Amino acid sequence: MSFIESLQSAASDSKCVNALLWCVFGFGVFKITTLLCRTLALLFDLFLLPSVNFSKYGAGKGNYCVVTGASDGIGKEYARQMAQRGFNLVIISRTLSKLETLKTQFEGQYNIKVEVLAMDIAADDKSNYEQIKELCQNLPITVLINNVGQSHSIPVPFLETDETELRNIITINNTATLLITQIIAPIIKETIREKKSSRGLILTMGSFGGLIPTPLLATYSGSKAFLQNWSNALAGELSGDKIDVELVLSYLVTSAMSKIRRTSMMIPNPKQFVASTLKTVGRRCGAQDRYATGTPFWSHALYEFVIDETFGVYSKIVNTINHSLHRSIRIRALRKAARKAKK
Repeated sequence: MSFIESLQSAASDSKCVNALLWCVFGFGVFKITTLLCRTLALLFDLFLLPSVNFSKYGAGKGNYCVVTGASDGIGKEYARQMAQRGFNLVIISRTLSKLETLKTQFEGQYNIKVEVLAMDIAADDKSNYEQIKELCQNLPITVLINNVGQSHSIPVPFLETDETELRNIITINNTATLLITQIIAPIIKETIREKKSSRGLILTMGSFGGLIPTPLLATYSGSKAFLQNWSNALAGELSGDKIDVELVLSYLVTSAMSKIRRTSMMIPNPKQFVASTLKTVGRRCGAQDRYATGTPFWSHALYEFVIDETFGVYSKIVNTINHSLHRSIRIRALRKAARKAKK
């Protein structure tokens, strides 16, 4: 008698076994159904639903969008694509000459107003935040994009992490993001109250480094994981004020921070990444189990979805693979530095 036949015989003789089998069957159907629903939601979010209309955030009505880390890479592209949607801009970054170049370019090309503010956010100077408040307090702001961020120069063991690098990462990724949001969010609330029809939006750049615990990038990984919980909590707090809050998760993007120059299926350029982000604002895409979180670029979303549905982001096997990947990156970076030193 086969195992299945034995099980059927036992079920026919015992109500308990029969009930247990029905529970197992029901649980299996439930899991398959929820997986199917999550898969369909993923496909609709990424490929089938139309682009988000930013008129609900006041596009083209004289409202402002604040972008931090705006002079290069992803931040510069956020500023450009928000300008294309008809937002005036407040762009904040370290290099004044780059900001002034963007101001001239955007005002001429998109017929908008651009305010610039140059500062070194890593300095954690109280006067920085006073300047931001002074510049922004009388502007009709409806969107804040917390893009500024810093990672390690190369993967490094936590116990060998330079203290200055460690402090800069926490200051830029966490302290500055929180304090700038405390300044801008009340202005967004006031703008919405006065205009009555608009919604507000706060986007904060997260990372797969925060989604998945990342050995050899421990401080950066922790700083981005902090932003996940903070942003989700803020989304709950501000939902009644008509302000949408979302953490944006990304894998690698070609940028100065990632030190990657070539695009691929898994590595978009800033233009591609930002376009996918703004197209899907408010949709989870690959972040199916996370509130107020989106993984907008299609290959990143599929990658996260597969990890979530198989091993899980906190599993030992994923941690081990991540460790091995970043150890190899560190070895290559040290070899490259050694070659440069010889020259």
